[in-house]
Amino acid sequence: MQTPVRFLIFVLLAVLFSFSASCLAAGNDVKNRMKERLPALTSLKAAGVIGENNAGFLEFRGGEKKQEALIKDENNDRRQVYDAIAKKQGVDSGLVGSRRALQIAEQAPGGTWLQKPDGSWYQK
Repeated sequence: MQTPVRFLIFVLLAVLFSFSASCLAAGNDVKNRMKERLPALTSLKAAGVIGENNAGFLEFRGGEKKQEALIKDENNDRRQVYDAIAKKQGVDSGLVGSRRALQIAEQAPGGTWLQKPDGSWYQK
């Protein structure tokens, strides 16, 4: 009787380990993609093409939408990160994004377009 119980425990642990490993790999993929996009995003921010909104996402400033797919991909990855953090902390992902927006605003270099909590934009 002990052998089937031990086997069941072993199988459950193996499944949990493989699930954890796949989640970790997915997290690393997101991190690597975001790191690869950073130079292009920094350039677009410096040119005033994009800014950081109050929800923790990138938003176009003005009419010019250079590299729209790049911005969409970045925002999708940020959404995944915010969702994962929210799930872990037991809060809404919108709260995670708005908290991140405040951190981004503090760390942003001069000239970056930022959105205040009231929705108005300013250039740091």
